Amino acid sequence: MSMYEGAVKRPIMTALCFIAVVIFGLFSYSKLPIDLIPDMETNTLMVITSYPGASASDIENNVSRPLENTLNSVEHLKHISSKSSENISLVTLEFEFGYDIDDLTNDVRDKLNMVSSALPDDANTPIIFKFSADMIPIMMLSVKAEESLPALYKILDDNIVNPLARIDGVGTVSVSGAPKREINIYMDPAKMEAYNIPVETVSAKIAMENRNVPGGSFDIGSNTYSLRVEGEFKSPQEMLNIVVGSHNGANVYLKDIARLVDDTQERAQKAYTDGKQGAMIIIQKQTGGNSVAIADAVRAELPKLQKRLPSDIEIGIIVDTSDNIKQTVSTLGETIAYALLFVMLVVFIFLGRWRATVIIGITIPFSLIASFIYLLITDGSLNTISLSCLSIAIGNVVDDAIVVLENITTHIERGSSPKSAAVHGTNEVAVSVIASTLTMLAVFFPLTMVTGMAGILFKQLGWMMCIIMIVSTVAALTLIPMLCSRMLKLQKKQSKFFKIFYTPIAKGLDKLDNWYAGRINWAVRHRWLVIVCCFTVFFASLFCASSIKSEFFPTQDSGRVSANIELPIGTRVEISQDIALKLTNIWQERYGEDMKVCNFLVGQADEDNTFAALSSNGSHIISFNISFVPVTERTIGLQEICDQMRADIKMFPEIARSNVMLGGGGGGMGGQSIASFEIYGYDFDVTDRLAKELSDSMRNSKFISQVNISRSDYQPEYQVDFDREKLAMHGLDLSTAATYLRNRYNGSLATYFREDGDEYDVKVRYEPTSRTSIADIENIVIYSGNGTPVRIKELGKVVQRDMPPTIERKDRERIVTVDAVLATGAALSDGVNYGMQVIENMNIPSGYNIDIAGSYEDQQESNADMGVLALLIIVLVFIVMAAQFESLTYPFIIMFSVPFALSGVLFGLFFTGTNMNVMSILGAITLIGIVVKNGIVLIDYTMLLRERGLGIIPATVRAARSRLRPILMTTLTTILGMVPLAVSQGVGAEMWRPLGVAVIGGLTISTVMTLIYTPVMYCMFGSTGIKRKRRSMRKQRELAAYWKEHKNEEMLISAKK
Repeated sequence: MSMYEGAVKRPIMTALCFIAVVIFGLFSYSKLPIDLIPDMETNTLMVITSYPGASASDIENNVSRPLENTLNSVEHLKHISSKSSENISLVTLEFEFGYDIDDLTNDVRDKLNMVSSALPDDANTPIIFKFSADMIPIMMLSVKAEESLPALYKILDDNIVNPLARIDGVGTVSVSGAPKREINIYMDPAKMEAYNIPVETVSAKIAMENRNVPGGSFDIGSNTYSLRVEGEFKSPQEMLNIVVGSHNGANVYLKDIARLVDDTQERAQKAYTDGKQGAMIIIQKQTGGNSVAIADAVRAELPKLQKRLPSDIEIGIIVDTSDNIKQTVSTLGETIAYALLFVMLVVFIFLGRWRATVIIGITIPFSLIASFIYLLITDGSLNTISLSCLSIAIGNVVDDAIVVLENITTHIERGSSPKSAAVHGTNEVAVSVIASTLTMLAVFFPLTMVTGMAGILFKQLGWMMCIIMIVSTVAALTLIPMLCSRMLKLQKKQSKFFKIFYTPIAKGLDKLDNWYAGRINWAVRHRWLVIVCCFTVFFASLFCASSIKSEFFPTQDSGRVSANIELPIGTRVEISQDIALKLTNIWQERYGEDMKVCNFLVGQADEDNTFAALSSNGSHIISFNISFVPVTERTIGLQEICDQMRADIKMFPEIARSNVMLGGGGGGMGGQSIASFEIYGYDFDVTDRLAKELSDSMRNSKFISQVNISRSDYQPEYQVDFDREKLAMHGLDLSTAATYLRNRYNGSLATYFREDGDEYDVKVRYEPTSRTSIADIENIVIYSGNGTPVRIKELGKVVQRDMPPTIERKDRERIVTVDAVLATGAALSDGVNYGMQVIENMNIPSGYNIDIAGSYEDQQESNADMGVLALLIIVLVFIVMAAQFESLTYPFIIMFSVPFALSGVLFGLFFTGTNMNVMSILGAITLIGIVVKNGIVLIDYTMLLRERGLGIIPATVRAARSRLRPILMTTLTTILGMVPLAVSQGVGAEMWRPLGVAVIGGLTISTVMTLIYTPVMYCMFGSTGIKRKRRSMRKQRELAAYWKEHKNEEMLISAKK
């Protein structure tokens, strides 16, 4: 008993099986996390090595280069790059996608163990840092405060950070822009010299006095007691009464030579939100955490936490990535709903049976819901990829159902009982349905093998489409027959209303059938003219291709802008802060209610803040984070806003450089397109000249809105050149002298003051007024080996020098990068092509070269992968068809219709002004299966008619007329399923619009061409085949006649022998 026969005979079992799938699917749906994109395992590792006191050049030669040379031998390494700056080396390892990052981490750790002995003695142990998508903050909170500013960090740490960190799924919560409490002991240099008491002595005295010392235990009578000395300070003011020395027989107290200031850190980063000072709280999730659920939990907790805070502190939200996720998912959800509605409408129009339409409507959700089970099993999520997959699948899953349903309906109209029609009708088309499913699997399964960024994104889509297609085939061969046997019946008489409504539609379809049959009858008799016209269309599309621009991923309006502004190095933080406030006022006045939050950070971040340490910061650097209302609620696009902000920044001549980026970052998926040019070479002067020449030329292009050079300006600083001979004469060495200098300016960490379970730094240093000139440096007193005071100017001299900037290297060569941000309306290809023209006209010295990198490099790799994928798909589809037809000719005819799908894609992109990108290429690849299925339908039925005795032309015309409606039905269901994607204006629509445009354009043109071209080609090959058979038969007849004529002679000769 066949599968479909068993389904018809046992309807309850069949129904319950599919109901179970729905139950498990809905259960899985309720457990799935919601995210923007699938979880991507990182392919990047960073090795961070600190080397205190070393310059950028020292770091490069002594740390970065040895690490690079050793780590370069790690397997599957794509690029190795490094940044060498003062005190720290950052080596970044980028691996090929698809390899276990944990295994690679172990390999890197083994290599580091080998090279650690070659690093300087004072260099710290290298730390491996795994970069992942979880490091990207899911929320940024703003904090505004007034009277509570001095204690803001502790207030937030106690009342906000700890409660938020306990929320399930939250990884880390860090605070930026809120200065920490710091107790400073400001020494008077004159009094220090008078009493002969240095900073080091004071620091050591404070440390020794601030101690709790256990004294052991002792017995008194029958009891044992602990003995303890409690010496830790209860109040910072107690430190002023410490005896730090003696003079002329009298004690010298700390208060005699210093003053104590219990305040915040001297140089700390500040945060402002909408012009008011406060702080910024960054929330990151744990690996695999549900971004939306975490954000919702944080939002629910915030009102409770607000009540704990002083009345002057106000908490707000700067960035909530869950908003974008929810809006994008909602947009795709609406798209799926519209697609489902359009599909049902098409089915009803073509079949004219409401019961048949209901059956199709019941079948579609089963296939889609089953995919949720796969997502739960594989720890997937509901994201833009998985939801768009459902939108793509709607048009495809109905194909098999329509084929089975139409054939069953035909049997019922011929007088068969519903049960008999269900079994026999399904039996007739079962093989072709399975073959068409194998064809679609041949298209989507290779998507699971794509590598690179595109592979990470589309692997999930490939698996989901395979599962959906398999489930839809099973449903078409079991659920459809069972429902047809129960719901369909011969309609002897239609209602009056139905006749009024549907009769014009039926007549229109009949006229379309007759008109098409006439055109095909003409086409097959003018074959060469039709072929020439078809290929003219194809070559015309290739001509249009030259005008289509290209990019990696479409730019997405996420409602967020980031701006990084740099003033000349050494600019005081007060000046930077003033400019940032002026820009904030300008933007608040211009954008009004369209701008939700304008936050900026200014100043040097605390070294303990990991998030801040990975970004640029300093007294001359301003970092803006700006959020706008969704694109559906404003009249101006985010790219235009960015262009306006760049123009505003240019109004301030004191700004050295700026970088305004759409989406909070650039070059990646959904970010603003950036054309990156990497200049390789050793000499700073040469590479600086090349970078300036390239950047100046790029700024003159209408395609470029801003140009950034990765290498910062040379940093001016004062250096003390000690005379080693003089140091030795005073019993000193360079390290000791440098420590004296550092303690007086940066401060000597004496001890920690503990209060309410927290620790605060206690630093001893010179008065701020004694640290304002070169003379102050020269007059610093240090003490020789025998305690004699000596000034810095007696041991060396203070000179000003320009230190080299951060030294960047890539693949073990020095590098400087020029990033050109594309203007509104410009594509990545515009910037790259213009840059290549500029580079061709540049005078580049020998040993130096300029490469195109960044998004363009990723785009080229993805395009190459997708090209190989397309070839693999074509080969697999050809194999499936050859096995089905047991012929190499018919698959060849069908595959010739694939180029016309490409023509349709090119025409669609050209006439809509859409750029060629990964999404449109994906659309073109998915078309292969649909176009081939249409060809199979035509060829298969034509062969059936030929077997029944019809001639080539009558069989071709009749088959074309008979298969017109099924082809149009499946084509329209797919096209209308894509229309919501192509025309959507909601949040995240930019990402999927190229896919919809590509599928609609490709399927429209390819369907028209298939309906004309395929019958004509069949006739051409069929006629050739007939002629070949006739020649073969004529030769056989001639051979037979010859044999008959000479048979007697041969027999006579044989008898004589």
